Amino acid sequence: MAISPKFLFLIVLISMAFSMCLGEIRFSKIRDDDRPIIPLDEFGFTHKGRLELNVSSISLSPEKSDSDLSYVGFFLCTRESWIHVFQQLEDREIECALKSDMVKKVLTFSSVHKGLIQKTTGTVYNETDADQYMLLFANCIQGVKVSMDVRSAMYNLDGKNNVRDYLSTGKTVLPRVYFFFSLIYFSLAGLWIDVLYKKRLTIFRIHFFMLAVVILKALNLVCEAEDKSYIKRTGSAHGWDVLFYIFSFLKGITLFTLIVLIGTGWSFLKPYLQDKEKKVLMIVIPLQVVANIAQVVIDESGPYGHDWFTWKQVFLLVDVICCCAVLFPIVWSIKNLREAAKTDGKAAVNLMKLTLYTTLCVVASELATLAFYMFTGYKFKPEAHNPYFVIDDEEEEAAAEALKLEDEFEL
Repeated sequence: MAISPKFLFLIVLISMAFSMCLGEIRFSKIRDDDRPIIPLDEFGFTHKGRLELNVSSISLSPEKSDSDLSYVGFFLCTRESWIHVFQQLEDREIECALKSDMVKKVLTFSSVHKGLIQKTTGTVYNETDADQYMLLFANCIQGVKVSMDVRSAMYNLDGKNNVRDYLSTGKTVLPRVYFFFSLIYFSLAGLWIDVLYKKRLTIFRIHFFMLAVVILKALNLVCEAEDKSYIKRTGSAHGWDVLFYIFSFLKGITLFTLIVLIGTGWSFLKPYLQDKEKKVLMIVIPLQVVANIAQVVIDESGPYGHDWFTWKQVFLLVDVICCCAVLFPIVWSIKNLREAAKTDGKAAVNLMKLTLYTTLCVVASELATLAFYMFTGYKFKPEAHNPYFVIDDEEEEAAAEALKLEDEFEL
């Protein structure tokens, strides 16, 4: 029943990495899986937390008559406790995570009669210790593969009427937060329309592109607010997640495209893009498609899948590549202008800290994004003498000459 410490260390990293905590009712299908630890979900419980777990179509292959099925089952564990459990396993103090006094056993297969392949079993587990918990499955019998269908629902009971709240602690206010920010972006869109109308003689095509980005961001936040609102009440998104992914996809592509266009000076300094700048867009847009597909897989499948961690790495890698790619046109533009100038011149784990931390992280992120949108709009607003996209004739001629020399050098 020995478990590879290196493998468990990887599981620790995976467990620390996933932070969905949406609390959706999850259906996980596990087939012929011999992993000693399978992460299923994560949730922040209050003092009135509950886990409903139902397991069906259970199959152990090969089925060993002398197997101790108490070494196979589900348990809850905090992130901090999991580090201690790993240490116990590494020091050979225990043979299985289920045998640790640092975990909370939810259901073991010892309650499932041997030979009953289609056995269905379930339990309701009440959690009174407020904290952030991971739901994991342990299979400490070497050489045995597990197949099963798992339905898990984690929620907190709210108020005197014990109303179910399927959003993790600290995320219950997210629907209101996202809706509030959507109103701000819609207001900004209205303000930008007013600016474009008043400055209609000095606007460029890219100003309308900027308006589209702000509107898509607002719609994305509305859908995210509704998505979280339905999950909070019912444990299911009711289709709002599809709209959220659509607007998130459109917003991501238009935002990266806008950054590239502003960085290259399109519509401000010149009405065209160079071939290398077009190549950047042709790279960034497909990468954003891959990133959005990866995000959907991450959100919808859950960490129990074999490929979940791979998709998470793909998403992070693609996101970094996109961020780096949009810098190249900006560097090229700076280089061209220089040529012209040369010619002329602890995360928290208790309930209170957890609630504050998770909420403030989202608020801080949205405030930073809002600040970026407002700063960009202010600096690149349509004006007759905006220094960011107006240059005199001598500078324009020098920049054109520098571009011409650069193109001849490349040829």
